[in-house]
Amino acid sequence: MAPPPPSPPVDPPHTTASEPCNLAIESARIAADLHCENVVVLDVRELSQVTQYIVIGTGTSDRQMYSVAEDIAESGSAAGHPLFRSSQERASSWMVIDFFDVIVHLFEPNTRAYYDLESLWIDATRVKWRRPTGTAQDPDQSTE
Repeated sequence: MAPPPPSPPVDPPHTTASEPCNLAIESARIAADLHCENVVVLDVRELSQVTQYIVIGTGTSDRQMYSVAEDIAESGSAAGHPLFRSSQERASSWMVIDFFDVIVHLFEPNTRAYYDLESLWIDATRVKWRRPTGTAQDPDQSTE
């Protein structure tokens, strides 16, 4: 039996710059700006005792994923979200950037399909993270 389809993306809650939702959204935007594909932000506050938001993206190579991970880690630290833990080995097919309240997963395509985190968190609400149409660095105008 196939799992139910994911819920449609919703607008993020009204937040201040220091809240985890903004960190998740900015992390997703950085990943997309640096050419990660199929980026999603999942709100798992009601489902997880470990984190509030999960960001998932697919990279094109380990080098590209490493660069994205570095930029996300630097952006989070600059915004007052110190890095809790990170797994960013250069030859890895799965990189994790853990800010505690936000966990970012960057996968190579086959690894993402194998672990299928979206199915694990099928009940999570998808958060809209894309910039409004026509703003700078908006590589894609899809609904997520």
